[in-house]
Amino acid sequence: MIGTLINAGAILLGGTIGLVAHSKLPPKITKIVFQAIGIFTMFVGIQMALKSNNYVLIVFSLLIGSIIGELFDFETTIQRLSKKLTKKQSEKTEQFINAIVTTFILYCMGSMAILGAIEDGLGYKPNLLIAKSILDGFSSIALSAAFGPGVIFSIIPLIIFQGGITLGAQYITHVVGEKIILELSAVGGLLLIGLALSILEIKKIHVTNMLPSLLIVLIAGFIMLHWNLDF
Repeated sequence: MIGTLINAGAILLGGTIGLVAHSKLPPKITKIVFQAIGIFTMFVGIQMALKSNNYVLIVFSLLIGSIIGELFDFETTIQRLSKKLTKKQSEKTEQFINAIVTTFILYCMGSMAILGAIEDGLGYKPNLLIAKSILDGFSSIALSAAFGPGVIFSIIPLIIFQGGITLGAQYITHVVGEKIILELSAVGGLLLIGLALSILEIKKIHVTNMLPSLLIVLIAGFIMLHWNLDF
């Protein structure tokens, strides 16, 4: 798991630098940086979403995942937890949640994160994750300057996600193919677009309740692939 730990360390370092910068920036600069991150998030989301080769799978995963998330109301649960962590008003709480969800998807839903974690788990030098760490470290400076401490907290789900893939690499390589990884990336991209709309204050999207879609696309993709259905 050394690659994932390096990755988390880079985000922690970059996020800390960003927080220091954030405290010294005037409000109008913070606001424009926040908007710039929103536009960038939209761009990355569109780029990731266009990787899909199976729109039916994507729509199915989003619908089922969103229904599950809404029934269990994950967003309210996370809001309660984040209020305890931040001890601040609801606006700051929402920003804290957006920071964690946005950065987690940005850092973990790409092929570099998944393939890099598998490379690390198979005993090779984690070259992909080291390269990713450099990118994530620099981007976390800008992200934390805009979002605040939630960016640093995103290393917790990152370690769980990438570390889990690393530990199960031998099994995952036989189950998850490149096609499924692309569809996972596409769903992640659509969630990023939803987050971008919220960040830019265009429309409030309950993206946190849509997160189960990421699990649904893996399960549905696996079934389709191994039952020789149209992929």
